[in-house]
Amino acid sequence: MEVILLGDVEKLGPFGEIVKVSDGYARNYLLPKGLALKATAQNKKQLEVERKKKRVHAEKEREHLTEFAQLLGRTPCTVKKQVGENDKLFGSVTSIDIAKSLKTEGIELDKKLIMLKEPIKALGIYDVPVKLHPEIEAIVKVWVVKD
Repeated sequence: MEVILLGDVEKLGPFGEIVKVSDGYARNYLLPKGLALKATAQNKKQLEVERKKKRVHAEKEREHLTEFAQLLGRTPCTVKKQVGENDKLFGSVTSIDIAKSLKTEGIELDKKLIMLKEPIKALGIYDVPVKLHPEIEAIVKVWVVKD
């Protein structure tokens, strides 16, 4: 039986793929759990409509994130930290500190998107990558200064 997958199914395929499975597997598992639909002509047409909607939505999201990446690149990010002898930081600058600094500038950003390889432990200017989308990455210039 041919079925259209309604979600990612392990060992079968991703959303929207048309796969051939045994009748029993389809009737007893995939169809009752809502993981698939029978691959009828009407369902195939509906799948194409949904794919087009997803493509349009993904393109709009990509454009929005590209604009947001440009905004991030222009936004100053200053992190003030206490320093000791020889301008050595007490502690370090982490992605949480960078996200808080951006929040004071009016930009909400999840700390998990900030790709800081290791905490910053010295004063200076750093280019920190921010992964907004698998295809879109922004660079935030972070100034670490004395408090």
